[in-house]
Amino acid sequence: MSTYQKLSRSIKGSAAIVTGAASGMGRATAILFAEEGCDLALFDLQADALEAVAEEARTRGVTVLTYAQDLKDQDAIKSSVADAGDKLGRIDIVVNNAGFAIPAMVDMDSFDDVWDLSMAVMLTAQKSFVQAALPFLRQSDNGRIVNVASTEGLGATKGNSAYVAAKHGVIGLTRALAVDLGPEGITVNAICPGPIHTGITEAIPDEHKTIFAKRRVALKRYGIPEEVANITLSVVLPAASFLTGAAIPVDGGVTIKNA
Repeated sequence: MSTYQKLSRSIKGSAAIVTGAASGMGRATAILFAEEGCDLALFDLQADALEAVAEEARTRGVTVLTYAQDLKDQDAIKSSVADAGDKLGRIDIVVNNAGFAIPAMVDMDSFDDVWDLSMAVMLTAQKSFVQAALPFLRQSDNGRIVNVASTEGLGATKGNSAYVAAKHGVIGLTRALAVDLGPEGITVNAICPGPIHTGITEAIPDEHKTIFAKRRVALKRYGIPEEVANITLSVVLPAASFLTGAAIPVDGGVTIKNA
């Protein structure tokens, strides 16, 4: 009989990039990682909100760097990630979380602008963060990439095609990178949140959320950002070393409920 191998369930002493960290799932992920003893490089366009999250994370005794920048700027991503890696001394984890949703039908005048912005921030930026962080990830003994997609990457909702296409792209990128980087021991997985209380869903009236949850969600409610963040944490643990290329729904059962 083989000896039981105990695998580490700690990211203490690691360093992580989290994008879209000023609110919602990004904020929850940053705070949770800080509680686990992980240093952070946080990215978001909202400078004041980002710094507030950083201050909250620093109370956990970790080093936190902030980069308030436009994620459409690939050169800025490259420069900032290099700066973060140099200052933190390492990058072990990349959580590509930044996102937004602007409903637009394909025949609307604004559609091309929505399409271009969606692809730039929610797909191309994810690729750019991976490229920029890869030299550091290759030096880590626990290289982890988590790309936040959506249940919209597993299906589609009317009037949301730019977002849907970007999130399908995220899952495709995740699977391809998992194959490419697997021989180096770097895992790449996608988290697919469903109905979560975040800024994206804030404008939906509570009564409509309740109706949707009762009709479509197996758990009969919306989730909270911390529930998604804890799944993200599970995926980046050293013990999750044989999980890669997965698209993991965190959706209360939306994707498994037929009626």
